[in-house]
Order: sequence, then C-alpha cells, then structure tokens
Amino acid sequence: MASPGIEVELLVKGHSDLGEVAPEVKPSDSQTSVAIADLEWREMEGDDCGFHYGDGTNEAHDSDFPTVERSRLQEMLSLLGLETYQVQKLTLQDSLQISFDSMKNWAPQVPKDLPWHFLRKLQALNAEARNTTMVLDMPPEAWPAEKESQMEEEMMYWDPAEDVAADIYSFSELPMPDTPVNPLDLLCALLLSSDTFLQQEVLLKMSLCQFALPLVLPDSENHYHTFLLWALRGVVRTWWFQPPRGLGSFREDSVVLSRVPTFAFVRMDVSSNSKSQLLNAVLSPARRQWDCFWHRDLNLGTNPREIADGKKEYKLLYSMRESTTKYYFILSPYRGKRNTNLRFLNRLIPVLKIDHSHVLVKVSSTDSEGFVRRIRAIMCGVARSPCRRASVEDMANAARKLGLRVDEDFEECQKAKDRMEKIIRKVKDVDAYKRDELRLQGDPARKAAQVEREFCQLQWVSEPPEKHRAELRRRVLELRVQQNGQEPTSGVQEFILGISSPSPSERQYFLRWMEWGLARLGQPRPRQSPETLLTLRPKLGGPSDLTEPLWPEPLGVEHFLREMGQFYEAESCLVEAGRLPAGQRRFAHFPGLAVELLLGGLPLELVDGATLSIPVRWVTGLLKELHVRLDRRSRLVVLSALGVPGTGKSTLLNTMFGLKFATGRSCSPRGAFMQLLPVAEGFSQDLGCDQILVIDSGGLISGALSSAGDRFELEASLATLLMGLSNVTVVSLAETKDIPPAVLHAFLRLEKMGHMPNYQFVYQNLHDLPVPSPKPRDRRQLLDPPSDLSRAATHLEKQGGGFRTLAGLAERQHVWHIPALWHGAPPMAAVSLGYSEAIFELKRCLLENIRNGLSNQNKNIQQLIELVRRL
Repeated sequence: MASPGIEVELLVKGHSDLGEVAPEVKPSDSQTSVAIADLEWREMEGDDCGFHYGDGTNEAHDSDFPTVERSRLQEMLSLLGLETYQVQKLTLQDSLQISFDSMKNWAPQVPKDLPWHFLRKLQALNAEARNTTMVLDMPPEAWPAEKESQMEEEMMYWDPAEDVAADIYSFSELPMPDTPVNPLDLLCALLLSSDTFLQQEVLLKMSLCQFALPLVLPDSENHYHTFLLWALRGVVRTWWFQPPRGLGSFREDSVVLSRVPTFAFVRMDVSSNSKSQLLNAVLSPARRQWDCFWHRDLNLGTNPREIADGKKEYKLLYSMRESTTKYYFILSPYRGKRNTNLRFLNRLIPVLKIDHSHVLVKVSSTDSEGFVRRIRAIMCGVARSPCRRASVEDMANAARKLGLRVDEDFEECQKAKDRMEKIIRKVKDVDAYKRDELRLQGDPARKAAQVEREFCQLQWVSEPPEKHRAELRRRVLELRVQQNGQEPTSGVQEFILGISSPSPSERQYFLRWMEWGLARLGQPRPRQSPETLLTLRPKLGGPSDLTEPLWPEPLGVEHFLREMGQFYEAESCLVEAGRLPAGQRRFAHFPGLAVELLLGGLPLELVDGATLSIPVRWVTGLLKELHVRLDRRSRLVVLSALGVPGTGKSTLLNTMFGLKFATGRSCSPRGAFMQLLPVAEGFSQDLGCDQILVIDSGGLISGALSSAGDRFELEASLATLLMGLSNVTVVSLAETKDIPPAVLHAFLRLEKMGHMPNYQFVYQNLHDLPVPSPKPRDRRQLLDPPSDLSRAATHLEKQGGGFRTLAGLAERQHVWHIPALWHGAPPMAAVSLGYSEAIFELKRCLLENIRNGLSNQNKNIQQLIELVRRL
C-alpha cells in the first residue's frame, strides 16, 4: 500500500480511459491511435487509499454521498443559474438562439454568466473558452474604498476544460484560495444541466479544440455516476494506419468504436510533478506546447472543487486490467523519502513482474525534453507491440458491471437504435440500395425535373407555343402518375416510423443513430493526406450529364427525406391536375414530419442534389407547415453561403452559428440545405426578425469554366435562385481570383432584376500560412473578375461592365480575409484562435447589417413561398 510521504506516479498501459480521454498520440510518434487517461489516486482524509497490488481488490470507499455534498450541488447550480434546468434540461436549440450577446464580445460579470459564456465560446471553437476572466459589474472607480484593496478577491479567473475529465474527479492536494467557482465545477454543473444532445455537442466542440474529454460524470445529488458513452459518439478522430506491408494511410472513425491501445496515468500520492503537464508535453507537437489536459498551473488550477469529485474511476480502471497490462513508475525524491520509495518499489517489482527498466526517476535536474522523449518511446513501443485493444464501448460494459449508469441505456435511445439497425442491415451495396429501395429518385424523378425545368423556361418566352406547353404538362403528369403508383419500401416505411414518434427525444435519437449508421457504411475507409484534406478542390471540367455528380455522393438521411418529398410531389401534382381527390391523399402529413426535424435542428434539403432542381411543391409544403408551427413568429431573414466545395463555407456557417451542415467534400451531400436559427423574443424586435433561415449551397457550384455549357447555365440559375431568396449572401473563396462564374452570373442577373442582397466576400486561407492584410491592388484583383469570366457572364446576359461597377462593392466593408482553420497540422491540430475570432467579427457584422436594415426588408414565410415560386 502507498504510504504517507511517498511520491510515486504510476504509468500504466491498461485498457480503459478514466477520468478524461485525450486525443491520439501524433502519427509521427505512433502509427496507431491510442487513448490516454489521466487520474489521481491519493489518500482521502487521512485514510489509506486501500489499493493492494496483486490481490485483485480495491477497497476504496464507495459509501453513499453525505448530505452536505447534496447541498453543495444545489448551491452550485443556484450560483450558476442552472437550478431551473434540472427537470427541463438545457437543450441544443437553447444554446443556438440569437440574442444581444451574439453581437458582442462580452465578458461574464456574475457567476450566472459563466455557463452561457462558456457555451458561446465553445460553439465558436474558441480555445479561450477555457481561459475567461469574470469582471465586476461596476467600473473600478465605483468600487467602495474597502473593496479596492481586495481587487484580487473580487475577480475570478476560470478555465473550464483543460484537463477535463481526469482531474474533474480527482482530489485536491494543496490548500487553495477561496473563490466562487472552480472551472471543473462549472463544466460538471453545465453537463448535469444539459440534455444528452447538448452534452454531445459540448464534447464534440471540445474535441475540435483538442481538449481532453470527460468519460464519467458525477452526480452527488442523485447518488450515481454516469458513463458518457452517448455523449462521445459524435466525436470522430483521424489517425495514421500502417499495415504490415504497403503504404500507410489516414483513417477516421468514432472514438467510441475504435479499438486502440489504452494508457492510464495515475498519481499514487502528493507529487511535485504534474502528470497532466507531462501528458501535455507528450502529446504536443515539436516546439508547440498544447494544454490538452487541465493542470494546476493554469488559471484556478489549484482551487477547490465542490461537486466535481468522484470515487469510482480508479475502480473502473482496475476492473479493466489483465495479465498483459504493463506497469511503469515515475519516481521523484520527496521530503527525503528516497529509501522509503525504493523499498516500496522493491516490494512491487516481483508482484507486477517488472524489472528496474520500468522505473523512471525524475528530479529537478532531469532533462525535461529527454524525459518526454523517453515516455513517448515507451508508449510507442507498447502501441506497436501485440496487445489487447479496447474501445469506449468495452469500457461502458465494464462500467455497467460496476453499477455506473450509462447514458445510452434508456428505452427511447435503444428503441431508436433498434429501428436504425433494421434499416442499415439491408444496405449491402449503397448504389443497389438507392436503386431498389429509393425508387422515386431514379429516372422518373430526373425526367420530371427536366420537363418541369423546360416548362418554367417557357415563362420567359414572349409567345410560347401552346401545343408545346400542353405536351410538357402531359409528360410531367405521366411521370408523376408513374411515381404515385409506387409504394414506400420497407426501409422508407421504417424511417417514417422513426421520425413519426410522439417523443421528440426518440426522434432525435433515431436521427443521430441513422447519421452514424449510414456514415459507417463502407468503413473503415482510407483518408487522403492532410495536405489534400486542406486543399480539396473539384475538377474544373464537369461530366456531360447535368445530374451526374462530380464525386460519389454517400447515402445519408437526406436521401430518405428526398424520397418522402418525391411521394409528396407526385401526389400533389395529381391533385392539382384533378386526377386524385384531395380526400384520398396519403402523404399530406409528410411536410409536418420534416418541419419537426427542421425545428429540432436538422438541415433540410432545399435544392434536390439528385436532380439539381427545387421540388417546388415539397418546399412550398414545408414552408406552409413552418408558417403554421411558428404562428406569429414567422418574420424571416434569409442568409445564404455560396462557393465551390472545399472552400470552407459549411465550416464557416457551423462555427459562426453552431449549425450542423455537412463538411468535407468526401462526405458532403450535393444539394443545398437550409437550417433555422431562432431569435430570442427579447431581441427579435431590435433585430427586425424572428428567425434566420440559413442556406448552404453544398456541392451545387462546381466552378466549371465553360461559359456556354449546360452545366454552367444550370449552376448559374441555381446560384441566382439562392441569392434571390436571400437578404444576405456570403461568397466563400479559396483564392483571390476564385469567384465562381456561376456566382458572377447570378449577381449580373439579380442586378438586372433590381434585387441585390447584402453580400460579403470571404477569402479563406486553406493552408497553415500567415495571411497578410490585403493591399488595395489585391482587393481590386478580387473584385474585378478575369476577362474570361466577364465574357462568360456577358455571353449569357448580353451586357458588359465590370463586376465591381455592377455590384457597387465597398471594399473595406465587404471583403474578409480569414486565417487558416487549423493551428498546426491535422490530425493533432486544434482550431486556431485567429480563425475563431475572425469568424466572430464576420458574424457580428452580418447581424449588424440585418439590424440596421442593410440586408433589405425581411420576409414573412408567405412572401418567401411566393418568391420561391417566382424564381
């Protein structure tokens, strides 16, 4: 047993992530993914810790939490203003609301500001979310004289996530100053007050910032600990895979499913060395220190914790051990106890079957860099050797045996999972499944879209031949009759049942399970190199078939909703033609089901990615249903983002507003999608709208240069449509000469129509290079399109003029240069602070323009419906 005064740290190669899990060891050091756990185990209130080596027991105290701890939790929740969210939990939609705070870079002034400030910063992927200063509500000159000398006590510095999990559940070792809130208490209280979907979003954003993630959430009030399996499912990590033969490649998968070597770092007693700082040094790339794990040298790092303590994590670690577990000890002389330490270790060596090479000595004169290299070498050696690999799901099974609650073990979650598995089991080949199970999206849908496109173009002909118009009506009706004769397949019916559940939570669980299940089809799949990932660009030339995708489109939830839309389109067409009585409709409720998903935060398809057209009846049905659901809060501002895939527009929108648009060309659907952002009631009058409808152009605009090609005409028409619907348009560019010709054409056509949205050009640096402030000449190059693009536009519009003249662009107010997304090289890179701050400034500018009326007049939903039909 560990004795008082002995300083020893245990580096264990085990099979569970306890306390908190860190990102992987960088590929250059280990050609595999590993999980790192950080845990403290030390004497509690004078009692021996009760850990016996070799006898398979753990006698740690596991008694009920005392009453005083329950009251501490309530006091903490009340202090942070979270007590009202213990029954009705805080939701993801609550955190996405646009309010006064969305437009200012504010600092928390009272403890109740802390949870919201942390969520706002985390939503924006701002690494400073962990290092925030709470300022006093009154200016210093207004402080009373007796308070002025106590300035240090009147300010609270907090840092809510750095070592996030391990030290969340460890015990304090040093006397600490009296401060209102420990940062880990804040994180614990926030997670306890959030529903499972917001918990999932918090952990996802923390992972993108390369923060260590919590595994176990303590709740002293209700006498249980929760293993965060569901909350971790959304985290996808990338690692380097090296087969025994051949070339290596990057792979990606959920951290929950990946089977990896697991390392646990445990402190056996008070130590002058910080194990968390050691872990950070091991995980950090060369010459870049990154505080993945929270440690005592950070802001409030030594402050006492009121609710973020736990007693079961070590027991979980111990239960996951096996005969092949390797033990290493880091020994530091402490209080002259060198001989005591050696005697202690000499007793352990034969029990654990280790030799003296497993004992590392670290003193003040030890070369820190050399010591870190040695730890890395040990870990890489263990990871490369044959060893048992464990997943987070395996750890959850062990947690259940120990009596811990697992956040997935709810009836609604499991019912949704079972329904997803019924659908996924039938998908043997994606292309075959689309053909056999999603039948309405085949040739009839493409042909119907083409005929309706031709019919719409007749509106612009001065005297269209009536015979041709009648022929087009006959052809489209024939195709819709053919579609209406089909029945939804078993997979589509199962999907409809899943989103028809009367329980909102079950619907959300089902959608998440579907997203993950469909994403894993064909996994594991190799990934491209980081350089390729950062410079994804579609090829300039497009295929001859207008509806042939420029890259394979993965099967996603949008395909099932698209199928529902086609059923609704066909049935509505027959009702309009008098071929079907309105009372015999079977699919009239489909828009209502889809709108519930939209209100729950799911992006819905506005432009069909398969046919490159708007299903007008389906979209009209969605908007009408949305108008009914929103009742009197239906004033809209439409914000769209256009650009070639790979220019970062979806990531920009997600970072700016916390949205969920698909990112990355390899997994991004082809159509344009819309998502709804609610505006807080107290802010809607000031902003001038109740909702912001955000549209992402997805993969619609390829950047093809052929001015006379059919694809260019189609892309230009779609760009005109999206910008014509918008009050504000963001054009995302990868290079200063990268204005897509289709977007240029849309500006020209809209100017001719007299409709010009407020627009912002965003140049995004896709490489990890510094971005200098643009010179006036650079701005002119950005705004004056190359001559070939001008010729392409004038060829279609029969008018000349430079783009800058037509648009009336104000240089300094409409052009943004955004730094690189990553700080370092993926997959170990975190989102750069410069990127996050630049995106916030762009967001503030957009909202200011909306509030000041620079984005033209807002629309109600009925006006938007008419605009869709007209465009």
